[in-house]
Amino acid sequence: MSIVNATTFRKDMYQYLDNAVELNQVITVTTKKGNAVILSEEEYRGMVETAYINSIPGLAESIIAGMNAPDSEFVEIDWKNELPD
Repeated sequence: MSIVNATTFRKDMYQYLDNAVELNQVITVTTKKGNAVILSEEEYRGMVETAYINSIPGLAESIIAGMNAPDSEFVEIDWKNELPD
């Protein structure tokens, strides 16, 4: 994570934005009125998805259980035959 004041951020804005996108670096920009955080769209979408999954009771636990389940518990489905014409 980088912490930078607004003046420095403005001067090197494109480099900071590239770092956020390419390196998933979170940047805190400090100002007199408070701070702002800059992060990549990928990081933001991941946070929103995580919050959504955790907002549904039992879903996170169900996903974890599925990830830990042995392959013998899964059934292979041929979707071409399962979908209606």
